[in-house]
Amino acid sequence: MTTAQDATLSIGEVSELTGLSAHTLRFYEQEGLFVEPVRRNAAGRRMFTQQEVGWLRVCAKLRSSGMALPDIRRYAELVREGPGTEAERFEILKRHEAKVAQQVADLQSALDVIQGKVALYAEHLAAGSADSLWRDGPTCPATAPAEGQG
Repeated sequence: MTTAQDATLSIGEVSELTGLSAHTLRFYEQEGLFVEPVRRNAAGRRMFTQQEVGWLRVCAKLRSSGMALPDIRRYAELVREGPGTEAERFEILKRHEAKVAQQVADLQSALDVIQGKVALYAEHLAAGSADSLWRDGPTCPATAPAEGQG
C-alpha cells in the first residue's frame, strides 16, 4: 500500500501546489536547485514527493525575497553533501535574512511616506484645499509631509 508520504505527484500537480509553472520546475531541475535528483516514471515523466513540494515552497520564498539562484544552488549542494555543512548553510541563510530585513525596513520607510501623503491628500480633499498641493513642488520627507506640501 502506498502512503501519502510515498505518493508521487506530476509536474502539473506540483505546479498547482506551489504556484510555480512547469517551465520553472524544469528550469529549477536544470539549474541543480533540487536537493535530490528528480525521479522519473517509466514513461520519463517527472515524479515529485511531498518533501520536494516543501522544498520548492522554500525555494519560491527565497527567490521571491531576492535570493540569487547561485545561492539557492549552493544551499542545495550543501544539503546534498550532508553533515558538516550546517555552518555554511546557516551563513547563507543569515546573509539573506539580513538582506530581507533591510528590504523590509526600506519598504516600511517608503510606506510611511506614502501613508503621510495619503493622509495629507485626504485632509486637503475634505477641506477643499487640494489645489494648494504641489504648489511648490513635491516633498519626500522621512515623516509625514508638512502642511500644504504635496
